Amino acid sequence: MTPTQLSRTVLQTVRRAVEADELRVAVLPERVKVQAPPRAGCGDYATNVALQLARGVDGGGPSAALRVAEVLRRRLVRTPGIARVEIAGPGFLNITVDPGGHAALVRGVLERGEAYGHSDALAGTRVTLAPAREVRGALVGVVVGRLVDVCGGEGEVADGGEVLGVRPVEVDAEELLGRLGSDGARWALLRPAAHDLPDLDPGRLLAQRESNALFRVRYAHSRVRALLRNGHQLGVHSSPDGEYGHPAEVALISLLGDYPRLLESAARHRAPDRLARHLEATADAFFRFHDACPPLPRGEQKPSAAHRSRLALAEAAGAVLAGGLHLLGISAPEHL
Repeated sequence: MTPTQLSRTVLQTVRRAVEADELRVAVLPERVKVQAPPRAGCGDYATNVALQLARGVDGGGPSAALRVAEVLRRRLVRTPGIARVEIAGPGFLNITVDPGGHAALVRGVLERGEAYGHSDALAGTRVTLAPAREVRGALVGVVVGRLVDVCGGEGEVADGGEVLGVRPVEVDAEELLGRLGSDGARWALLRPAAHDLPDLDPGRLLAQRESNALFRVRYAHSRVRALLRNGHQLGVHSSPDGEYGHPAEVALISLLGDYPRLLESAARHRAPDRLARHLEATADAFFRFHDACPPLPRGEQKPSAAHRSRLALAEAAGAVLAGGLHLLGISAPEHL
């Protein structure tokens, strides 16, 4: 079950609970947001829909969200594809999907490759952005237009369009490229939130070390490509037909599953920085997975089904990293 499917499932569950008179709410949501939980051990996905609905529940108060959450929990846990639903905090729903759903998600990423996450979420939407003379505003406008396009909308730059509220940088584009190169310059300008001032220090942006987020993201992708090359030499080929139950596997899958929603969010909010941060989180989750669940045999180990499924998960992570980097206009090298 993908995050999009889960979102629809939760929304249908809300509507059925209202139809059955188990919930009485003033306004039904048009969409339900599900995303990776903030920390491990909180299920595969989390939603705050009960907190939203509680505002319109008769009686209200702190206990309203818990009452709504329990109604939804009882219904959701009986849904095929959902293994467990738990209530956390003031009324969050933490949802664990059936292990078979993890394999299906990995398979779905591999089938679409770098196009995974592209959707028709913004179909029929035209976004017109005002041209910007300043280098950062111009770059953000181009990338926002690209994000809108891959979400099914139409993005363009034209006079009279929307002005992006991006904090400008006092630097010439040619000078910046000479100092940081194309990849470093793009990351420097796109990674910070619109209101933050970019860090243009070459010593940090070009350093090949763990503290450099761009290096981690690109190195994670190149590491995936190396795993696939080495796997081929060992006769280990990726196959998502397995079970993914280790916390490090589930954490990485949750981020991959959240990628389509993230692209839509970045497009809607004109925020390429959201994509950059998601790529950082994906790279860090990949390295944790890589260390905890080696995708290739070590020492005298023989190749197994677990290695094939882990290699498939690594390949899926690489596809998301490459696709995201290319949307930002940044290269995803095979070797680094």
